[in-house]
Amino acid sequence: MYQLYGHRNSGAAAIEAALELCQIPYRFIDIEVSTEAAEALARLNPLKQIPTLQLPDGSAITESAAILIHLGLSFPESGLLPTTAAERDQAIRGMVYIVSNCYAAIGVIDYPERWLVMPDEASRQNLMAGARERLYWTWEVFSDQFSAKLYLGDETPGALDVLAAVVTRWAGTREHLRQTRPGFHAWLQRIDQHPVLAPVFARHWPT
Repeated sequence: MYQLYGHRNSGAAAIEAALELCQIPYRFIDIEVSTEAAEALARLNPLKQIPTLQLPDGSAITESAAILIHLGLSFPESGLLPTTAAERDQAIRGMVYIVSNCYAAIGVIDYPERWLVMPDEASRQNLMAGARERLYWTWEVFSDQFSAKLYLGDETPGALDVLAAVVTRWAGTREHLRQTRPGFHAWLQRIDQHPVLAPVFARHWPT
């Protein structure tokens, strides 16, 4: 059985949603619930980062884009990855774009002290503000480049849709996009409401 290490309101939601689309059994292990779970994660992933997915053979895959690509290739009937090579290449490009630009900026906003030698409050606030501005801009670029390729409501959401729907939930991104890219914002809302994905998102972000 697949075992997904994560916690609520985290990037693990994207992997959990993908596992649901694959219709395969899995166990969600919340690393905030017990020290044993956190220690098990550390043995699989020395960086202790989530999401980390342990495969049925005991091996592990880390990095959100890599996990989603693995699931898409392992379960092609899920629709996580497009069937044509050109469209698949663009979906993979989009996922790598999100994790290397948008997801990375979230890490700076959440943990600015990791990037400062002397993390005084003024430096922290300045770095966070710059990272947030950069984050919003990179999502605007993503919208202009990729939104035409996203889920339109009459098909199965893919891995790119799922990742975008999760990572846009942080640091005020959704509100920024509502104002600056309303069409993209509407696409994200449709992904949120998909009957397979909505219960997963509700567990991570209960209203």
